Amino acid sequence: MLRGVAYGAKGTFTFLLARPQHRNLGLNFSSARTEAANRSFLTRSTYTTDTKSREENKKIIESLYRLSVDVKKIRRLKEWVLLQDVAYVQEIAGILQEMGADEAAVANILERCPEAVLRTPAEINSQRALWQLVCQNEKQLIKLIEQFPESFFTTEYHENQKANILFFQELGLKNNIITRFLTSAPNIFYNPVEKNKDIIETLQRNYLSLGGSDANMKIWILKLLSQNPFILLNTSTAIQENLEFLQKNDFTDHEVLQLLSKLKGFIFQLTASTMQESMLFSKSIFKCSDQELKELVLKCPALLYYSVPVLEERLEGLLKEGISVAQIKETPMVLELTTQIVQYRIKKLSALGYDIKSGTLESLNGTKKDFEVNYGKIQSKKERPIFNPVAPIHVED
Repeated sequence: MLRGVAYGAKGTFTFLLARPQHRNLGLNFSSARTEAANRSFLTRSTYTTDTKSREENKKIIESLYRLSVDVKKIRRLKEWVLLQDVAYVQEIAGILQEMGADEAAVANILERCPEAVLRTPAEINSQRALWQLVCQNEKQLIKLIEQFPESFFTTEYHENQKANILFFQELGLKNNIITRFLTSAPNIFYNPVEKNKDIIETLQRNYLSLGGSDANMKIWILKLLSQNPFILLNTSTAIQENLEFLQKNDFTDHEVLQLLSKLKGFIFQLTASTMQESMLFSKSIFKCSDQELKELVLKCPALLYYSVPVLEERLEGLLKEGISVAQIKETPMVLELTTQIVQYRIKKLSALGYDIKSGTLESLNGTKKDFEVNYGKIQSKKERPIFNPVAPIHVED
């Protein structure tokens, strides 16, 4: 495939257009969390989801109506909940009210996570006590439940959750970070604590072998976890293989540590084969040597992290705007931006008369805040008068 890439920007553009379009393969953790939570609840429960051969439980429906819950919404999204023989609607609502939830909050929680009523009061009270280990008070707890009900009402892994919370506290993670994990990355608490300990020990061992110091190791580990808790869903073998891949591609120990920090641990969610494909693609597009490729990756780790279809899509978007491959090679960080963001920024700069085709791509780079600062500087420079009426006039005698 890569041998067919033409030598000029025009040839590259033709090559890219000829390939089938792909969706962005970036990780979508929010959708993954929801899907995993639903799948977890169903596969480890004794509840049926057969909606054809069963009738709705009138007692459940009446209890939900009394709480002003939108039963039609539940029927549309999770009708199987209404088919169960046993439910604890009033009891669960009572526990939520004890924690400070008003009527509207209770209704909202049960509409978003109706399977909560299938939990026993004992299970919910145990979960309540567990989350109180890291919450400041019940006001904060009920707010978290309102925002992330699925995370709270997943109770099958209670003992694992408790052991992992205690482990994270011993590791030095602050409670506010642990509560963020409970809501945004609940799957890491489903692991046996021994598995999470093994991953942490693997990271610590590799950090030291790559030249990291004992004094900085704890800070490095905690920062890595805070940025990407999903690293704990990997295996020690996968972590080791990815580090060895980088070393085999002549990245020094210091450079490997640099990449780990820049990529916030997401590198462990890749495979050696996908990283190899991305690097070969970049090498072919930019016509560079192995050393030049390594320097480009260190400058822009996205070349290593993003899959070939994602890199193709972004490169194609830049070329369509008249940007050359040489410009992209000079400022590869622009590939970290989606095509939509690039188009928006080019449009704003063009309105100021800035020609992105002949200028530097640095003005496109960075976060939204970075771009707005650069845009403001270009705008003020354009609007600055040639003659400053308040400047002193020097006249020779």
